[in-house]
Amino acid sequence: MNKKDNKNFPPMMKPKMNFSSLKRVFVSLFKEYPAMLGIIIVCILISSVTAAIPAVFQQKVLSDIGVFVKSGDWSAASKVILPKVLILVILYIISLASITVYTQMMAVVTQGYLNKMRCSMFEKMQNLPIRYFDSNKHGDIMSRYTNDIDTLRQLISQALPTILRTGVIIISVLGIMLYYSFWLTLLVVAGVFAMMKISKTVGKGSAKYFRRQQASIGKTEAYIQEMMTGQKVVKVFNREDDCEKEFKNINNQLFEDSFRAHAYANILGPIIQNVGNILYVLIATVGGILLIFNVPNLGISTLISGGLGVLTIDVVIPFLNMTKQFSGNVNQVSQQINSIAMALAGADRIYSLVDSENETDDGYVTLVNAKVSADGTITETDKKTGVWAWKHPHKADGSVTYTLLRGDVQMENVDFSYTPEKQVLKNVSVYAKPGQKVAFVGATGAGKTTITNLFNRFYDIEDGKIRYDGININKIKKSDLRRSLGLVLQDTNLFTGTVRENISYGKLDATDEEVKMAAKLAGADDFISRLPKGYDTMITNNGENLSQGQRQLIAIARAAVSDPPVMILDEATSSIDTRTERIVQSGMDKLMEGRTVFVIAHRLSTVKNSDVIMVLNKGEIIERGSHDELINEKGTYYQLYTGAFELE
Repeated sequence: MNKKDNKNFPPMMKPKMNFSSLKRVFVSLFKEYPAMLGIIIVCILISSVTAAIPAVFQQKVLSDIGVFVKSGDWSAASKVILPKVLILVILYIISLASITVYTQMMAVVTQGYLNKMRCSMFEKMQNLPIRYFDSNKHGDIMSRYTNDIDTLRQLISQALPTILRTGVIIISVLGIMLYYSFWLTLLVVAGVFAMMKISKTVGKGSAKYFRRQQASIGKTEAYIQEMMTGQKVVKVFNREDDCEKEFKNINNQLFEDSFRAHAYANILGPIIQNVGNILYVLIATVGGILLIFNVPNLGISTLISGGLGVLTIDVVIPFLNMTKQFSGNVNQVSQQINSIAMALAGADRIYSLVDSENETDDGYVTLVNAKVSADGTITETDKKTGVWAWKHPHKADGSVTYTLLRGDVQMENVDFSYTPEKQVLKNVSVYAKPGQKVAFVGATGAGKTTITNLFNRFYDIEDGKIRYDGININKIKKSDLRRSLGLVLQDTNLFTGTVRENISYGKLDATDEEVKMAAKLAGADDFISRLPKGYDTMITNNGENLSQGQRQLIAIARAAVSDPPVMILDEATSSIDTRTERIVQSGMDKLMEGRTVFVIAHRLSTVKNSDVIMVLNKGEIIERGSHDELINEKGTYYQLYTGAFELE
């Protein structure tokens, strides 16, 4: 891939060797499972040592066989050799038992850790601002829960135990080698340095492309998710071929990144294996030369005995086996570079989500159940009274005041922009008294939905003030603010579950009677009663077994059951036919009684009975007044209503 291609990756995806994410994985692992990991490490050490020690007994057995071949005393030989063979069998049994224990415990640790990691990611996702989901593709976020998490599974369950076990074996075998011969061990150490140099060079390139591969997987899954969601649109506009071409381009990028990553990783094994084979031949050759010329042997064993010994065949043959074992374990470690590189990329992407900035909330005014005495005094109560009040603690004197929740909303001289380049709202002021119905009309992109997003504090304003019952909404805790607002969107979101569960989503402790009353209010009870299982009918895949209008009615009922003092209806009846709209409108009128309501609508017939209608154009309110007042003015609203004019 050339440098130009590299520019397509966001900064956090640009290739760089950064092991801080893996360090965090290890630290959190040991914090979560200290005891189990301690047992696992001990078992790995035991299995590793018991795998290395047999090389010593092989040498002893060969030496004993040589002695007894010369003497011919096989009865004595059996008494000496059989105990050593028995020790070998015991060592292998211990090794097998240790491996069985640590692999079973490793499965518990791995799946338990991944379970907690996914929960942490999901918990974090609930605390992220709406802006995060606007700027990241949903398929890419989903990929972090699946592909990137799976890279950690491979690292924890396979790579780490393999590296630890083979590392201990390598050190143990190296010690045994030094015990027998310094000269031959020097050759092995030289071979190891060569292997490490190759592993470092190849591994660096592998990690670089594995990072790109994980990013490409996320991009591919994001595109597939978009296509699945928009399949009807794709087909109705005959864009199948174009979409296929675009997918091939994205998929080819994934192929190129994956090919390069695995090409680096897969070439490492054969190289290391061949270096090991060369090392084996060198040991055999050098060992043979030392044997022929009776070169004095130097090792820990000879130093202990107090002099130089002569290298013998019963030392060279086990040494060759140890060399094979040594290089084989080095090869196993090198093969784990693939998993480490993938985990490095996956961990970076996971922690990029986990480390994202939370939605900030400095609010301290909360919503509480209240009761009002005869003299108008408001007091807080634990009982559900149907009366709500804002609990406002004052830091200056430590006092607490209560303000009844009425739904008095004021927006004063507000400026807002999603990005610095384009201002969406310019000096917008909106006043809605309790019980008023305020309608926003205007072209797409005029800023209608943005205003309602600001009421919910999905985004914070740049300048101006928004007050709710006289309280600056920045002082109100977001969860309490949103609890006081009902929201019905143009795009409905139904969850997998029964109709009853979807309606009660707006009030989790709602009784069956409250659910049914809300459905009747929204005009949904009639069609729900005709469903196969009524309110217990299962909804799947965002309500694909219902019509668009039916889904919208359930969404309206969900808002109704929460019984909020302020209701926001964003094109709430846009997906309902004219006949159904008349049924819903009567229910909506009942729903809106006594509430402050903000309505966004393109159908001007649905806002005629609004107390105030505001016409927006390019982020500014250009007209405001009742339907009759605006018609009499014969301005923009009049021209829109009569069809003589369209906003740009």
